[in-house]
Amino acid sequence: MKYDCRIEINKPINKVVELFDDPNNLHKWMDGLKSIEHLEGIKGEPGAKSKFIFERKGKKTEMIETIISRNLPDEFSGTYDMTGVHNIQRNRFQKIDENNTMYISQSEFQFKGVMKWMEIMSFAFKKQTMKFMVNFKQFVESEK
Repeated sequence: MKYDCRIEINKPINKVVELFDDPNNLHKWMDGLKSIEHLEGIKGEPGAKSKFIFERKGKKTEMIETIISRNLPDEFSGTYDMTGVHNIQRNRFQKIDENNTMYISQSEFQFKGVMKWMEIMSFAFKKQTMKFMVNFKQFVESEK
């Protein structure tokens, strides 16, 4: 399952990228994110692995991020793995003008085993991606 999402952010590209690239900001726009634990590699660089723990509706979920590319604003991509789900996420930022930036997120999900049925719920995955993007937009636009 593949899909793209995009949202316009009313801030200059340099500010958007600066805030996106700071892992200390993830908690400010990723609902349910409880912790991030660095596992291996050089933090923030291709090959680095981290464990993300989310809690939603009282249920904890662990996800392993592996950074593939970090060449902002052109691309930040990584894989996100949890039981039965492999997600390849590519994030890009494009300058619209001096004060506006387009945030583009491309997602590819691969499902295994009992999670294979999740493919029919593609709308839910796109909705969650858009929720994170809207949260990020609101966070960035609230920063001075």
